[in-house]
Amino acid sequence: MINVLVADDELPAVEELAFLLGRDDRIGAIHRASSGAEALRTLETESVDAVFLDIHMPALSGLDIARAISRSSNPPAVVFVTADEDCALEAFDLAAIDYLLKPLRAERLSRSVDRISELIKEGTPAPEMITVDLGSTTRMIRRDDVSYVQAQGDYARLHTAEASYLIRVPLSDLEQKWADAGFIRIHRSYLIALNHVGHLKLSATGPSVTVAGAELPISRRHLPSVRDKLHSTRIRPQG
Repeated sequence: MINVLVADDELPAVEELAFLLGRDDRIGAIHRASSGAEALRTLETESVDAVFLDIHMPALSGLDIARAISRSSNPPAVVFVTADEDCALEAFDLAAIDYLLKPLRAERLSRSVDRISELIKEGTPAPEMITVDLGSTTRMIRRDDVSYVQAQGDYARLHTAEASYLIRVPLSDLEQKWADAGFIRIHRSYLIALNHVGHLKLSATGPSVTVAGAELPISRRHLPSVRDKLHSTRIRPQG
């Protein structure tokens, strides 16, 4: 069971998040704090695996709390919950494992609990984060949320379940850097994450692979290596 602390200076926000977390069978004790000082006192007296912090609280902000607990020998996982997108870079500099935007969605919160579960397993490495720009806003996304990458000139478009993001990195560079993370080249225009593959299809119009619901072409040159990789992960071709 995962014991958590919810800290927000607005009581309705505390109760809403506590309610949503309480519906998850993986969550144990739920501690509440309505100020940064109260949050730190709770962390001193209670066993907490993860903290859900509002960023903008009077006196001690969520960022201040994260800085304070980062100095402990065994800090809890940190998730920021905020209506402000502008603090994402600073949040991830403090090793936050997630950044939730209000209003909260239950399915998005569940994925955050997934990440906490992964992190507290012994030996699980911290997730690789990627900086992406959305207009004037900078966000951080997890590499393991990327299902496939599409070449667009000197840029690459990262596709996730929620959206796609354009970064100024050639696909060939990502192919080399992400090979050890389970990404393989299937076409001059596509790089895919093996753990997001649905099935391989062989047809008269050419081979393809389904990744997160998208059917992507496989070039003849890449087909042998793709089949070998998918065979090792027990993905079988369909006629």
